[in-house]
Amino acid sequence: MRLPSPTLCLLPFLFLTLVQRPTFASIKPYVVYFGGHSHGPKPSSFDANLAKDSHYEFLGSFLGSREFAEDAIFYSYTRHINGFAATLEDEVAAEIAKHPRVVSVFLNQGRKQHTTHSWSFLGLEKDGVVPSSSIWKKARFGEDAIIGNLDTGVWPESESFSDEGLGPVPSKWKGICQNGYDPGFHCNRKLIGARYFNKGYASIVGHLNSSFDTPRDEDGHGSHTLSTAGGNFVAGASVFYMGNGTAKGGSPKARVAAYKVCYPPVDGDECFDADILAAFDAAISDGVDVLSVSLGGNPTAFFNDSVAIGSFHAVKHGIVVICSAGNSGPVDGTVSNVAPWEITVGASTMDREFPSYVVLGNKISFKGESLSAKALPKNKFFPLMSAADARATNASIENALLCKDGSLDPEKAKGKILVCLRGINARVDKGQQAALAGAVGMVLANNKDAGNEILADPHVLPVSHINYTSGVAIFKYINSTEYPVAYITHPVTRIGTKPAPVVAAFSSKGPNTVTPEILKPDITAPGVSVIAAYTKAQGPTNQDFDTRRVLFNSVSGTSMSCPHVSGIVGLLKTLHPTWSPASIKSAIMTTAMTQDNTMEPILNANHTKASPFSYGAGHIRPNKAMDPGLVYDLTVNDYLNLLCALGYNETQISTFSDAPYECPSKPISLANFNYPSITVPKFNGSITLSRTVKNVGSPSTYKLRIRKPTGVSVSVEPKKLEFKKVGEEKAFTVTLKGKGKAAKDYVFGELIWSDNKHHVRSPIVVKWF
Repeated sequence: MRLPSPTLCLLPFLFLTLVQRPTFASIKPYVVYFGGHSHGPKPSSFDANLAKDSHYEFLGSFLGSREFAEDAIFYSYTRHINGFAATLEDEVAAEIAKHPRVVSVFLNQGRKQHTTHSWSFLGLEKDGVVPSSSIWKKARFGEDAIIGNLDTGVWPESESFSDEGLGPVPSKWKGICQNGYDPGFHCNRKLIGARYFNKGYASIVGHLNSSFDTPRDEDGHGSHTLSTAGGNFVAGASVFYMGNGTAKGGSPKARVAAYKVCYPPVDGDECFDADILAAFDAAISDGVDVLSVSLGGNPTAFFNDSVAIGSFHAVKHGIVVICSAGNSGPVDGTVSNVAPWEITVGASTMDREFPSYVVLGNKISFKGESLSAKALPKNKFFPLMSAADARATNASIENALLCKDGSLDPEKAKGKILVCLRGINARVDKGQQAALAGAVGMVLANNKDAGNEILADPHVLPVSHINYTSGVAIFKYINSTEYPVAYITHPVTRIGTKPAPVVAAFSSKGPNTVTPEILKPDITAPGVSVIAAYTKAQGPTNQDFDTRRVLFNSVSGTSMSCPHVSGIVGLLKTLHPTWSPASIKSAIMTTAMTQDNTMEPILNANHTKASPFSYGAGHIRPNKAMDPGLVYDLTVNDYLNLLCALGYNETQISTFSDAPYECPSKPISLANFNYPSITVPKFNGSITLSRTVKNVGSPSTYKLRIRKPTGVSVSVEPKKLEFKKVGEEKAFTVTLKGKGKAAKDYVFGELIWSDNKHHVRSPIVVKWF
């Protein structure tokens, strides 16, 4: 149904307002935004004129005449964006903003181009300007660092891999551009190498045809992750005109190389160990500085883990390896890629969202998110129905509610907005099933496990993804209303969301089930609705039904947070080429933050306080990581000693390390492993452990600050560390003692060494045994 036009009731009032308007009235340029047009992606001139006329008529109803509106409007957006820009009085703009057709009204403020935003959120730039204090400036944008990526390959034609502005390929590079049976695949001075590895995959699926013999990305995942780590500057990047800005990687002047190890899934598995190890082996020989690995499986013993093995050999050669923590959260103990020589990255939000509102017939609205390109007609309500009520004859209620393939009856769903429950099948597939059944829109409601986590996906029909509480309220409205109706507003881009970061519900959590004495994940970084380069071989939903193609796509996962850290590591390698992988990891961890942009503790997606099992040492701060003051360093031998302490025998370790090895004569305590975090999973009431820090800054004296875990006293000796030169090392001991009743669960604290300029923070994690 349509709401009555406000024109008649507003005209007398507006006429008086115009007549009595003082000459000093405040007139400002505003943008009035309606969302998207209903005339399709290829509008004719007739469509454009019709849209312009509708803008004049709309504004004319507020100003008193069409002529006044024509004078006021200086831009009419008639192609894809539906709206206009006009000079308006503040009071008129405020009245327009209340109109149900209007998505938003905002001042036409002067702005510089935004990035696709995560790097701005991390402080590398502000309002499109890179300050002199930014690590981008200090590290020359990662100039000539070489970042390799194990993933689905790369789409070489993407502008993110343009070599504009880059000099010759670094002489240290020994890799190749293996285009196989794809003569159109080319490398350049940006994308300096590419290889494919598919024999392990073929051993599972059988003989592969020649179309598999290429590093070309047919999926999009690899192009997205590689461009996030090291993509070049690309102005005007967006997803269906949302999130518009300049796309760039963390090290935009780095060189990149793609190692294709992932292919179409077989029983859910896409990347096989044999191929992963072959890729690690080649990458080490090729001369990469950084390896980004956005893949993984269930946590397993290090020697049975191709990523742990490959990354160990890479670290031996000074290559920093960054891995995704996994997307099996929010369940505890799900974190993967837990080897201590890897940097393991969880995922969290940034301060950008794409809000889309579900407005019910009772005028109550609920905020969700979406990147739907299509929009519903403005101010038009549609029947609202639980997908369970649109169940096909042979489908279960459960499958219909989940909007699974074949579960919906077109006769029941046609012309409706369906409310589908999140879970089991892909979020975008639910939208496709709703569309195939004739629905005009979909409300995607979280189940209880997903809680407050909502994600912006490029759905094929108008969709708003809402949280669990909003879903409960909408189902209640449906069940209590004779003729429930709703409409869905078209999404917009909004910057400055608070609180942020928030740990993503999908982000896998600790404790580390392989080595509980090592805290994992190590760090968290942006991994929700990240916009980066994509393939043209797939639509943005990666579903067979999606014939759309995009240059950039918004994707969520720890696969997206991992390359953020990889890009920052590229900067640190450029700035500090002699630092060990462990020193770089320490710099990232000890400078991380545990507060959000409201200066409150970082939260989980269910609005509870997050812990180190969610974010490790905290949320990454690149500008702080370039000058950490002190680092906790580790050598290859330290890692071997750790393996000895874990029970691996000398023969195994010697084979693993490609060198003779003998376990130390004195038994090694895992608690003394020189990690930047302190974890005691079997605390019996008293323990003394040791750490050593190395000075990487100017001479200084550091003093101690401690936040004690609940029920545990912490004492440190010495309480002051004085450094006179770079590279100087100092050891200290930490004694933990229980006091009062033993806690049943983990408790958390922190140890900070500070010289007032640097704050070297380590999490303390303790559980009574």
